[in-house]
Parts: sequence; structure tokens; C-alpha cells
Amino acid sequence: MAGRRRNAFKRVLLKLSGEVLKGTHRYGIDASVLQHMALEIKRAYRSGTEIGIVIGGGNIFRGVSESARTMDRSSADHMGMLATVMNSLALQDALEKIGVPTRVQSAIQMRQIAEPYIRRRAIRHLEKKRVVIFAAGTGNPFFSTDTAAALRGSEINADVLLKATKVDGVYDRDPAQYPNARRYVRLTYQEVIEKQLGIMDLTAITLCMSNNLPILVFDATVCGNIYKAVTGTIIGTFIQG
Repeated sequence: MAGRRRNAFKRVLLKLSGEVLKGTHRYGIDASVLQHMALEIKRAYRSGTEIGIVIGGGNIFRGVSESARTMDRSSADHMGMLATVMNSLALQDALEKIGVPTRVQSAIQMRQIAEPYIRRRAIRHLEKKRVVIFAAGTGNPFFSTDTAAALRGSEINADVLLKATKVDGVYDRDPAQYPNARRYVRLTYQEVIEKQLGIMDLTAITLCMSNNLPILVFDATVCGNIYKAVTGTIIGTFIQG
């Protein structure tokens, strides 16, 4: 394994949007996108940085979201958690096929396909240079996968939460609708809350602020960006105290 660059983060929590995996499809997993993301993560992994991952389930859950609208919120949220497990297993398979040792830990126990989430075991896996994918959110309804990422990032003592999206940072308005939208390079947690920028839900932002966990929001679809993020290059928008 290549030596870790001096300016790299020692340990990161990478939050991947499930929407990234669907590519140009309406929902589901695009195999070519999955393979591309696995290769991007492998490059970052070879830098020596310890990597934990939380992945959303929107690419799968969107396919049943119309039916879920009439469901009890708790039941719908549990379906969303199961969607994250499916994405986690798909990413694990893609990573291991290219030689990256990976473990999936689920907040909902399903021992036949994933380890139960145990903080000390997760940290041990990271120390042994295994990528750990945290599935099933927090295991509780009413919490987003962003909140799960903030929680797991805090629990494993990550140096930064890397929020990988399809946009190259945080803007003062929607860049898709407003060509003159301005991208922020740096923000404080308080500015994110006061400006209602909608990067993450309030619970996730507050959790990061309480635990002084910085957030880097960047575009994961650009080749090399995950590597740049884990090796300390400030791309996108950096959020801290």
C-alpha cells in the first residue's frame, strides 16, 4: 500500500448519496457507475487513509416511494434502511472484486449477510485497513442517512465527514435554476443553519457541530475527487466551527 501523504486525513467517514449509483436511470443501480465508484474508492484507500462509508438508499427507495407515501412513517423508514443495505452489499461486492477488503456492519441485525454494528469492532476493522460500510442508517426511523453519517463519523473518531454528492459544493441558491448562483468555499455550522442551506438535515448538522466534525461537500462524479478529498485537498465546500 502506498504511504499516506502527510496532509491526508487519518480516518474519514464518506457519505455517498444513493442517487449517485443510479446513473442516468430513474432508479436502481447502474453497474458501470458502481464499478467507477469502487475504483475511485480504491484509489483513495491506497493513500493509506482509513475509510468508513455510509450510503443512502434513494436510488432504490425512489422506485417504491409512491406507495410509501400512504404508509406509516416508521414502516416506510425501515424500507429505506433496507435499501441502504442493498446498496452496501453491492458496493462491498464491487470493492472486494478489485482487491479492497471490506466489511458491512448493519444497524439492523441480519447476521447471514452483514455484521451487527459494534463500534469497537468497526474501529478495529479500520485499523486493520479494511473499508467499513455502515448500513441501515441508525437502525431507527425518523433519522436520515446524513444523520447516520454524522453519528458514525463521530463514533469512529473520523477527522472529517466527506459528503459526496452530484454537485460541486454548497451554493447560495440552486445552481440548476440560477446560473449566477455563488458557491461557498468555506462555511461555519452556524451559517449553514442560519442560511437554511439544506446541505444536511438539522439533526446531522447539529451533531457534527456538537462533536466538532468538519464536513466537506464535493462532487463525487468527477474522477479523482474522492482521492483528493481523503488526501486533504480542499475541494467543494468545507464546513467547520
